Amino acid sequence: MIRVPILMYHSVTDGPNDDTRPHAVRPGDLAEQLAYLSENGFTPLTLGDLVASLNKNKGRSVPDKPIVVTFDDGYADFHSHALPLLERYNFPATVFLTSGWVSDAGGDAAGRPLDDMLSWGQAREAAQTGIEIGGHSHSHPQLDQLRTEDLRQELRKNKGLLEEKIGAPVATMAYPYGYSSARVRQEVRKAGYFAACAVANTIAADRHDMLAIPRLTVGKGTTINMFKRAVEGNGVPLIYLRERILTKGYAVVRRTRYGLQRVRGNV
Repeated sequence: MIRVPILMYHSVTDGPNDDTRPHAVRPGDLAEQLAYLSENGFTPLTLGDLVASLNKNKGRSVPDKPIVVTFDDGYADFHSHALPLLERYNFPATVFLTSGWVSDAGGDAAGRPLDDMLSWGQAREAAQTGIEIGGHSHSHPQLDQLRTEDLRQELRKNKGLLEEKIGAPVATMAYPYGYSSARVRQEVRKAGYFAACAVANTIAADRHDMLAIPRLTVGKGTTINMFKRAVEGNGVPLIYLRERILTKGYAVVRRTRYGLQRVRGNV
């Protein structure tokens, strides 16, 4: 079995606001984490490259110690703080971008950005350095609670805008909040994505559904010791015990909520 740690970051800053603080990582901590990966033989891949390697596209194969680094939402500090560090360590990464939150979205603006966000120009610049741009919905809703038509619009508008503004195909995405369902995954496939990330806080493996790939959260409380153990696959269930319990509990709540909405004819 092939096992791959896929890391989920959000904001990278020394001064997060109240909304981003729980998942924000200090630039110094990110530098220490990337240095560890670089010095300990990990081979970084974008999510798209990982899936291509798993599928053995064009003769590709998965390296001995693969690692995938991802960033959700598209905060402006990715360009100012994360990108220079990734370039220093020669690490590709995947940024899952919420198109309605982009700072110069104009008439396409939607949802409520949690902090300063990337501009389209900054996203294009990142893509030109080898960063993969993936989808993250248009307005960052809980996709599994949407009517099917609204769900399709969220997915397709996001993908269409990204491809138009970045000038490259977009084939991977991540679910806002990590939430999906069989219905959501079916629509993701129909929208033209071949891979999608959840959270789950477990090591990804080739046995996983490519439209529900698990990731490991890296946030404010992730110490370097926890980080090392997580990427090496040592005690991951214990490291993320609290998060996994909360995720499972809230999944039941979401399924119940959606079921009630269907009974009431709201979806």
